[in-house]
Amino acid sequence: MARFIVEADGGSRGNPGPAGYGAVVRDGDTGQILAEAAEYIGRATNNVAEYRGLIAGLRAAREIDPDATVDVRMDSKLVVEQMSGRWKIKHPDMQPLAAEARTVLPRGRVTYTWIPRERNKEADRLANEAMDAGKAGTQWEPRTRPEAAAPVAAAPVEEPPLQTPPPRAGWAAPADLGTPTTFVLLRHGETPLTPQKRFSGSGGSDPELSERGRWQAERAAEALAARGTVQAVVSSPMRRTRQTAEAVAMRLGLEVRIEEGLRELDFGAWEGLTFAEVQERHPADLDAWLASAKAKPTGSGESFTTLTHRTGVARDKILARYAGKTVLVVSHVSPIKTLVRLALGAPPDSLYRMELAAASFCAVQYYTDGNASLRLLNDTSHLR
Repeated sequence: MARFIVEADGGSRGNPGPAGYGAVVRDGDTGQILAEAAEYIGRATNNVAEYRGLIAGLRAAREIDPDATVDVRMDSKLVVEQMSGRWKIKHPDMQPLAAEARTVLPRGRVTYTWIPRERNKEADRLANEAMDAGKAGTQWEPRTRPEAAAPVAAAPVEEPPLQTPPPRAGWAAPADLGTPTTFVLLRHGETPLTPQKRFSGSGGSDPELSERGRWQAERAAEALAARGTVQAVVSSPMRRTRQTAEAVAMRLGLEVRIEEGLRELDFGAWEGLTFAEVQERHPADLDAWLASAKAKPTGSGESFTTLTHRTGVARDKILARYAGKTVLVVSHVSPIKTLVRLALGAPPDSLYRMELAAASFCAVQYYTDGNASLRLLNDTSHLR
């Protein structure tokens, strides 16, 4: 069973005042940071922000492994003692937050430890970054990848040069940079909605591949079999991605591992509509969505900020599981563009400047020092 350490903190500039929280999830054995979370939450007290940080940290740990045990470490004596059951929770603002925290993971798998502030610097830093972002009128964005906490005796990893010649094989690693983890990103094949350019996310009908989509999946499988470099296959849970992944996995003799965080954006009331239809029916919501990563599609839709967080968590889980390997990641337009954007350190609006055709390949390499390198974008040569 996996063991995680969650470090969480929250702050308020005024108490109450502009507030934010931060949380990190570490591997319990190595200390490596597996996930980070932070958010500006508006006007609140220190204690509310600390509880919000706790909840975010527990949720991030659950996304990595819902069966893990978690040791929560915080410099808030109040939160630690209340969640441990030694202090009563009398304040009405604290009671629902404590109750929510207890629902994230079973009580028997979570322990609480108080630590001094100087040992909670990462979570404190994230909370302050979130408050700084809120002051600037933006929302906190995760870094390209959390830094690994390497053992003291470990040899330093050399940073790859800023410019390296493109490898002839498309996503093969230059030998002098060691062995990075390579994501071969494959968008699923066409569905009946794809040629009509209709919004098709995770909140709709979950369509199957069309006849052409199945043909595209087979061509992708042939191309990957010819290269012979893929060592694992991970897929979004949506039907169209699973069908695409299964076509490849069958050809390669591999199993498909499902990762929930790779599912497509939830487009809410826009599901099944064309861009023109959304523009006609929900013009204000569409304008807001195009202008801000925090805006959501009409109804129960999901923001790009939320998508970025869960995609980043999914990325780090895959990196931890398949370190140094080449992994086929079968997903959708929005998650793949987000992984590319994060690898490049590009702003959120860069998502609107990328084209990803059905069954196209991208490739990103991740190095142990946290750097990433985009090796391929929207390759459809196998479909010609």
